[in-house]
Amino acid sequence: MQPRNMSMSGVVDLAAVKAAGEAKAKAEQARAEAARQAGQAGGAGPSAGAVPPSALVIDVDEAGFERDVLQLSAEVPVVLDFWAEWCQPCKQLSPLLERLITEANGRLVLAKVDVDANQMLMQQFQIQGIPAVFAVVAGQVLPLFQGVAPEEQIRDTLAQLVQVAEDRFGIIGIEVDPNAEGAAEAAPAADEIPEGPYDALLEAAVVALDAGDLGGAVQAYKNVLADDPGNIEAELGLAQAELLARVQHMDPQAVRTAAAENPRDPAAQIAAADLDLVGGHVEDAFGRLVDTVRVTFGEDRNAVRLRLLELFEVIGADDPRVSAARTALARVLF
Repeated sequence: MQPRNMSMSGVVDLAAVKAAGEAKAKAEQARAEAARQAGQAGGAGPSAGAVPPSALVIDVDEAGFERDVLQLSAEVPVVLDFWAEWCQPCKQLSPLLERLITEANGRLVLAKVDVDANQMLMQQFQIQGIPAVFAVVAGQVLPLFQGVAPEEQIRDTLAQLVQVAEDRFGIIGIEVDPNAEGAAEAAPAADEIPEGPYDALLEAAVVALDAGDLGGAVQAYKNVLADDPGNIEAELGLAQAELLARVQHMDPQAVRTAAAENPRDPAAQIAAADLDLVGGHVEDAFGRLVDTVRVTFGEDRNAVRLRLLELFEVIGADDPRVSAARTALARVLF
């Protein structure tokens, strides 16, 4: 597979003024705070925010994507490497990316995404083939290339990415301290400290999701909810796992054709809405089901309404798109 165009031209279009301003302000604030801390410490030693070199290459899943990629991208450009164990070109590209990112010494971070274990992310990024490489800067997504490319070409692209991050967003990366490696290994991880009686079951659900065992994940979340019906983490995980289980064997083209040809068919519209949501088209999924509620009655209408409520759970009650869709649903129901 030949690599796609790796030019950085057009990246400015991704920089919404608000996002750029906020990211630049945050970066400047972080630099000021680091300088203040260094002054208090008499200039000795790294700042409190320094990370070990191993922190520059991380594995990312759907559950931690917002924290590990979107939020982090306000401090350092995050390069996304979509890969799979069975992908031979991935085994050539991934080690090269890891080496180049490490050489960048904190100007970049590499986030590796196993597409087999994170199908929703693959759908949202509209990945057609792997390896596929993207960048996220200040929350803005930039496609870089697909396939394996020569080292110098990749090196040049990463250098341009670093320059764009600094010039357009004021993002200069994170501080790296090689001496922090041992300290990081010795310190207990926060997630090793039990936070509640259902940690083991929730962890089992995450492990099942990572292994592609959607049925096992669904059951694990249900086990938590059987004892703790109000567990928010389990409710969200169950909704996401059930959605992925429903769409994993769908033929997208057949589903969308059926929905287009049968606008009043509840089953066809429900299936298409599931695909919409997995593909990241949240408003389309909600709007489709609200429209279907409007033209259906009785048990059909109730089935569509219940699926819409399930999709609300996937996105989260605090999302403004959920609030807007709830209002629209109320209007057609009452």
